[in-house]
Amino acid sequence: MAYLAFNPNPTAARVGDCVIRALSAATGKCWEKVYAELAVTGFMLADMPSSNAVWAKYLEDNGFTRHVIDYCPGCYTVKDFCLVHPEGVYVLGTGTHAVAVIDGNYVDAWDSGDETPIYYFSKGEQTK
Repeated sequence: MAYLAFNPNPTAARVGDCVIRALSAATGKCWEKVYAELAVTGFMLADMPSSNAVWAKYLEDNGFTRHVIDYCPGCYTVKDFCLVHPEGVYVLGTGTHAVAVIDGNYVDAWDSGDETPIYYFSKGEQTK
């Protein structure tokens, strides 16, 4: 389990586009393509591209399934999730941040390992 620095944003921005960065890492698509596809999904749902409903729909359309984590502030972190999920592709939501987890490593523009996830999306049949 490790933090892997990843920032596909063309201007290296680190604030405001965490959803696009996480989805880019999880889907293997470039930042620009994810942004454009989220914008279309947002348009279809009459909502902003970064809203939870829009990126949830986007992930579901790309083969991900949503799961809820029993919320425990401060007692279960992104790092903990990685230890329990050493294989697979996931996108975690904290309520204010999104981060990709790929094969037990969390992939983000900053070290978000101490954040508390409250739900996650898994690619395919991966769950735990």
